[in-house]
Amino acid sequence: MTTLATPYDLVLSGGTVIDPATDRNGRFDVAIAGGRIAAIEPDLSQAPARERIDVSGKIVTAGMIDTHAHVYEHVTGRFGLNPDMVGVRSGVTTLVDQGGPSCMTIGGFRNYLANTSQSRLLCFISCYLVGGLEGHLYPDLYGPKCVNVEHTVRVAKENLDIVKGIKAHAEIGGQSRWGLDVIKIGREIANQTGLPLYIHLGQLWPSLEEGPVPDADELIRELVPIMEPGDILAHPFTRHPGGFVSKEGEVHPIVFEAIARGVRVDVGHGSHFSFEVAKRVLDAGVRPFTLGADLHGYNVSAPTDMNADVREANPFFGVAPFSLTVAMTELLTLGLPLKDIIATVTNNPATMVGLSDEIGSLQVGRSADVSVLEMLNGRFKLFDNSGVEVITDKLIRPAFCLRDGMRFDSDSPLIPPAMAA
Repeated sequence: MTTLATPYDLVLSGGTVIDPATDRNGRFDVAIAGGRIAAIEPDLSQAPARERIDVSGKIVTAGMIDTHAHVYEHVTGRFGLNPDMVGVRSGVTTLVDQGGPSCMTIGGFRNYLANTSQSRLLCFISCYLVGGLEGHLYPDLYGPKCVNVEHTVRVAKENLDIVKGIKAHAEIGGQSRWGLDVIKIGREIANQTGLPLYIHLGQLWPSLEEGPVPDADELIRELVPIMEPGDILAHPFTRHPGGFVSKEGEVHPIVFEAIARGVRVDVGHGSHFSFEVAKRVLDAGVRPFTLGADLHGYNVSAPTDMNADVREANPFFGVAPFSLTVAMTELLTLGLPLKDIIATVTNNPATMVGLSDEIGSLQVGRSADVSVLEMLNGRFKLFDNSGVEVITDKLIRPAFCLRDGMRFDSDSPLIPPAMAA
């Protein structure tokens, strides 16, 4: 047992620590001093501490990392959410904005968000000049003529402390316009920066009416050979065409080839989650490496000022609110072990962004980024994006988190109420 003459600032007492990176799973006390983890011991009850929080019956993990956020607030219009609402106020200490900032707007992202938010903000910079303006509602802005390799490479290299990858979209609406030209340009940017390429799957834009109808199954067969170890395929559970599952209802064999050579899978929940598709993919043996919530302004609330034409054209419209812990609950309901789910929001995403020696694990000396979760027992309703309802007997909810030792209660309005069945 550890004792100190100088008291700890805080001790989290009696919680169940789950830290896949160190294989720690059991009852431990966690002590914080000077914004860093000072001790992790079975019993620190006799150690002096300025404050103690009893977390008995709760799960204590490394600060959770959301690998798919859309938090470039204001600049990306109604698409971008408030970072701390998605982050620390939802029990999440680190957010990776996927494609919001571009080579033209990364300065604003750094100065007005990353430097001011309580949540740690990273990003995968968009390969498109416009980034994530208005949630990619205007496909003409996302063709190969709207990409500048030299500028994007230079800006990414100048901001490597926050830029951790390159974001692009592979979907049949774009394929009908430009084939995979933009993906190949994104590959060039990734190669020149030494960063991973993160690829959106699932139809985003309507296909062109003129010309041949694109083959959704052919898209992924053409895409995967472009990808390299460490790259990421997003939205494996999408119900939209152009994902992991073919028209025949089977997982494309090339997906297994990609995973075998080191391509990673990020759930990217958002508007791309289907219980039916998820079960098919998981039953086939595919396991997600990371879990991103993919919250944005079109899927956590239904805007009331959008006209009918815009609503019809927006595939994200009207999706019910959710949070990262709801996405974790869905994976638990689908049969994934809790330890594996914790890994998808802690050490695995830390590896994805190249920061596994800094975040994603509870270790003495590291910044005190800690998430405290509750596991509720009962009967709860879950909904996917196609309206399917599933009843579960367990629900994961955030209680609070510590970011560099500072406490933030989980009071975000984005956390949906526990809906009893």
